[in-house]
Amino acid sequence: MTNNVRSRNFAFTITGLSIALLIAVFLSPLASQHPDGLDRVAQDLKFEDKAAEDTPASKTPFAQVFDEYALKGVPENIATPLAGLVGTLAVFGLAWGIGKIAVRGSASTENEQLPYSDDSDSQIH
Repeated sequence: MTNNVRSRNFAFTITGLSIALLIAVFLSPLASQHPDGLDRVAQDLKFEDKAAEDTPASKTPFAQVFDEYALKGVPENIATPLAGLVGTLAVFGLAWGIGKIAVRGSASTENEQLPYSDDSDSQIH
């Protein structure tokens, strides 16, 4: 039964990741080129030139690779889908890692509290 649950979880994860990657790669180039949210307000109120150029975010390693929603040094028609691909995989990897740590932490807490281990499920009663 455990293998069936694991295979369903694996299939669910791969399906979700595949859908997210398809959206990031194929729909990101279709995003509006018009300024959004705060950029539009800054333009409307004429203060977009007052933005700080030397922000803390510009000093991160990611700032050397990414420019807005694209990769630096890559042709524009490829840069946005590639940035979507890299960003989606990075967020998935981060979420997966945090999930693994959280599950491992909660499993060890449960084992300390219970007088028996999780291995008892595999024994015949």
